[in-house]
Formats: sequence, structure tokens, C-alpha cells
Amino acid sequence: EVQLVESGGGLVQAGGSLRLSCTASGGFIFDDYVIGWFRQPPGKERQGVRDGVAGITTSVNGTLYAASAKGRFTIHTDSAQTAVNLQMTYLTPEDTGVYYCAAYEGRIVKQYCTLIASSSYDDWGQGTQVTVYT
Repeated sequence: EVQLVESGGGLVQAGGSLRLSCTASGGFIFDDYVIGWFRQPPGKERQGVRDGVAGITTSVNGTLYAASAKGRFTIHTDSAQTAVNLQMTYLTPEDTGVYYCAAYEGRIVKQYCTLIASSSYDDWGQGTQVTVYT
């Protein structure tokens, strides 16, 4: 199992920007991995709902975004592939929630829609809170 850690959450005014980061312990490198970012909306903790936001397959740098994120958010790896970042811009209160990153090892993705499907992933981080206010 890979131990994932999210960081970068916080309190942001509507229209602002925030960058989340997902890393793994022990100097782990995300080569040939699939990484997804998910949002758990407020009040959905008991149900365990986690909505897909963006995903990336690091082997070929292929990406997929939820409709709500497309054009506003960007998922990318850093130059050393030690982190997977989610750059969020033009934030709205609807973006509020706990953001999780998830991962599995894989070089080939058969269906790109699975990149933002929570059922695709086994390893999850602890989450980082994002709150957008007006």
C-alpha cells in the first residue's frame, strides 16, 4: 500500500485560487500510477460520498476532469513526479468539501472515465478541507 498525504487546503474567498498537493511517504515517485482527486461534500461524511474531480495517469500524462472542474482546475505532476497537484481557480462555495487523493499502480488505462470513479481506487489519503466563502 502507498501512504498518501494531501495538503494545501484552507479557507478561500470565492473567486480565489488554491493548490492541493498529494504525496506519498518515503520519497515515493509517481511513475506509472493513476491518481485521482475527489471531493466529499459537506454533510455526506456518513454516506461516504466522494465525487470525482480530476484524474491523471502519470505514465502518459493523460488527464480527465469532471464537468464542474473543467476549465477551472488543472491536475499535474511536479517535475520529479514526487507530487500530484490540483490547481484550483475561480473557486465557488460549491467547491467546498474535503478533498482526497487516491491512487493505484497502472500503466495502461482501459477507460479514462474510471480516473474519476471512486470505485477504481484502493489507496486513499486522509483528506484536506477546502472551504470557499462569499
